[in-house]
Amino acid sequence: MLDHRIETFMAVCDVMNYRKAAEMLHITQPAVTQHIQFLENEYGCRLFLYENRKLTKTPQACLLEDHIRAIRQREHALRQKLKSSDIRELKIGATKTIGDYVITDHIHYFLSQPDTALTLIVDNTEHLLNLLLENKLDYAIIEGYFDKKRYDSQLYRKEPFVGICQKNHPFAGREVKIDELLTETIIHREEGSGTRAILEEKLMGYNESLLRFHRHICISSFKLILDLVKAGYGVSFVYDILAESDPDITTFTIQGEPIIREFNIVYLKHADVQEKIDWFLHN
Repeated sequence: MLDHRIETFMAVCDVMNYRKAAEMLHITQPAVTQHIQFLENEYGCRLFLYENRKLTKTPQACLLEDHIRAIRQREHALRQKLKSSDIRELKIGATKTIGDYVITDHIHYFLSQPDTALTLIVDNTEHLLNLLLENKLDYAIIEGYFDKKRYDSQLYRKEPFVGICQKNHPFAGREVKIDELLTETIIHREEGSGTRAILEEKLMGYNESLLRFHRHICISSFKLILDLVKAGYGVSFVYDILAESDPDITTFTIQGEPIIREFNIVYLKHADVQEKIDWFLHN
């Protein structure tokens, strides 16, 4: 069990406001201030600063926060080991491409063993990273960007990122110039998704954005995106493994360097999850 002053520190990290932290913890705001001052004296450094009337974390606070989140994860893992149950339980997340199209064989292998239990959350990158911070997942397998100062990771695999269109579309099988692409209706994922972030980064390299397309449609479901592309409502961008899953669509690329992205197993820094990673990947 962590010291109550550490719990106060983590509450402030979560909401970045002393008054709101006090309300969350059902204590007074002066008590929050006293707890933070105690920790600052204990560790010999400032943890929070007010800059332009805004509370900010110092680098030392970020380091302390990461270690505490890892301690929470380790304590949770220890509690599981101390239980009398022999069940190996995994709580993992995956982004939508990976959860729906990539890790099915791993799921079947893991669950084929009678001593296992699995919770799998399939969602966008941003939400999964938040669940990691809240210690609700052991790790997440994602294709999006993440802060390498806050999370550790292992490479799972690399995958091409391609455009998709109808088989009779003028883009089919071609390398397309950016000005051609912008005349199309673009069908893309919601904010917070890894695939959207990759597309936006590619467009920024041409000093363009999603808003520059003739028309844009935001859909959170890959199945619906594929259906709309097949029906001729527009073009989209997905990982190659998803494009290959449907014989009624074909691919194209944007002129320039091909887009290859990593799928990574991501977890909190200093967390002890290697055994659970090996359970799932059956290394």
